[in-house]
Amino acid sequence: MSRKNASFAAGLAAGIDPPEDAAAAPRRPGLGANVLTGRENRLAELAAGTVVSRTHELVDPARCRMWVGHNREYALLTEERCADLIESMKAQGRQEMPAIVRRVRGEADYDFEVICGARRHWSISWLRSHNYPDFRFLVDIRELSDEEAFRLADIENRAREDLTDLERARDYLRALDAYYEGRQKVMAERIKVTESWLSRYLDLARLPNELMAAFPNPQDLRIKHVTAIKPLLKPDDRRQRVFAEAAVLGSRSGEEGVPTAVPDIIRALALAADPPKKSGTPKRSGSTETLTSQSGRPLVRIDGKDRKGVRVTLLTQAGGTRAEAEDALKLLLDKHWQ
Repeated sequence: MSRKNASFAAGLAAGIDPPEDAAAAPRRPGLGANVLTGRENRLAELAAGTVVSRTHELVDPARCRMWVGHNREYALLTEERCADLIESMKAQGRQEMPAIVRRVRGEADYDFEVICGARRHWSISWLRSHNYPDFRFLVDIRELSDEEAFRLADIENRAREDLTDLERARDYLRALDAYYEGRQKVMAERIKVTESWLSRYLDLARLPNELMAAFPNPQDLRIKHVTAIKPLLKPDDRRQRVFAEAAVLGSRSGEEGVPTAVPDIIRALALAADPPKKSGTPKRSGSTETLTSQSGRPLVRIDGKDRKGVRVTLLTQAGGTRAEAEDALKLLLDKHWQ
């Protein structure tokens, strides 16, 4: 072996089994010494178990599918939702952060399934079909069980603002039965959260479809809304009134005057849950009165009366019609106009 090769081999082995005369062997300063030192450190870290070697590959995104347990709804991804990532990839000329995948075996159409990185996969696929055919999908290949894949995806996505509470909640509900036999305490321990924190997400995922019909954009729902919605579903008579109102709101979605913001919809559902006992008559609450429609929707609130007149608020977002509001105003005129 030449002197040059002998020195190179000694340097590679130095981090594992340094020779006795290593200190006496001269080295040329400069780039060669830095490269060998880096190799020594790398071998020492691998031997000590402080570094895990990863396999990164650039692959065709068409050969990758979404894992069935992926916590993002891939069908909801759009150019708008991925705009920041697309622009970043264009600027860098590549994908910087690898997606986490595992191999698919026995399927002719796919080589990998994506555990973490749906937005990266969608963005690369979009770029390839929009004048950037040379872009490839950068992946980090792992060997993972389904439960390990779930926890890994949860850790990566928990702090991401672009993943909605509803997407995360439905993923948790699926995982509860799939991996933890329905034991909420065990699941909370495994994903390192409190039971109460996990419970709020599960409550959101369990909201019935009859109620969800009221929301034109269900992804706008947050776990903070659950505390206001959940009490409306008990007892059964209130639950049925809420479902009926949700169906009406859903059928009229997009019409002028129909609430679309989540807080406004929740207020409308709450009013339906506890309508006035006598529809069409004033409901007194301290110094105020509320006139409602025959179906129980508030129309006009009388905020007070003094020598100057009557203070009135039109409840335009409570679900009543203009004709019903006009009838309520006529009742007010008949009662208060001298």
